[in-house]
Amino acid sequence: MSTLTVGPRAIELDKDGYLVNLEDWSAEVAEALATAEALELSAEHWEVLDLLRGFYQEFQLSPATRPLIKYCALKLGPDKGNSLHLNRLFKGTPAKLAAKLAGLPRPTNCL
Repeated sequence: MSTLTVGPRAIELDKDGYLVNLEDWSAEVAEALATAEALELSAEHWEVLDLLRGFYQEFQLSPATRPLIKYCALKLGPDKGNSLHLNRLFKGTPAKLAAKLAGLPRPTNCL
């Protein structure tokens, strides 16, 4: 277990860098997690992160890559709901990295 320091707070992370307590998530935490991944969050990233958080609220799970792509296509349209777009934004691991940055658990069927 490790920690991420965000302002005065020490946020607990599991061995893979995901939040231990989902309630610890905030935009500042997402930015700090992205920085640790050498990623700068753009409006396009935030669009997917917000969508993912809504998906989790509705279904209580983090989607794997294929369901994530389908959900993005449904909600954001085919230009943004495709593997090329999501892989470009999230370094080729959209389901895992986007879930981590959105403060969600690791998708269960992602290696």
